[in-house]
Amino acid sequence: MSLVIRMARAGTKKRPVYHIVVADSRSPRDGRFIERLGYFNPLLPKEKTERLKLDLEKVQAWMKKGAQPSDRVMRFLDAAGIAKREKRNNPVKAVPRKERKAAAEEALKAKEAGDAAAKTAAAAQASEKAEADKAAEAPAAS
Repeated sequence: MSLVIRMARAGTKKRPVYHIVVADSRSPRDGRFIERLGYFNPLLPKEKTERLKLDLEKVQAWMKKGAQPSDRVMRFLDAAGIAKREKRNNPVKAVPRKERKAAAEEALKAKEAGDAAAKTAAAAQASEKAEADKAAEAPAAS
């Protein structure tokens, strides 16, 4: 059973509040959970202390038991100084999809052209080697 520390959505329509819970990774997002560790209210200003409440001792205990925090929860833990979150870097994210697709197609064509050139070079080397072998055999037979 793999455990995950993640957020479960609560609140009404267009007024979200998230419970931070420990759950089995196979259970639904808003479904069954093992224990509630805190809450997050994204509608409050960032300066308010009521925006995020976490029981850090419980979080640490669950992480020692093998629970893996989700990316958003890992951000909270990084801000609290509990765990270190690796910074992500996706330089292609800002490029529009059409341009990414065109670049991928160009790269594929270039790879295919490189493969074809390598095959022709290998065939040329093989024919040169065959000619050199024939030339080496001819004087030995004489």
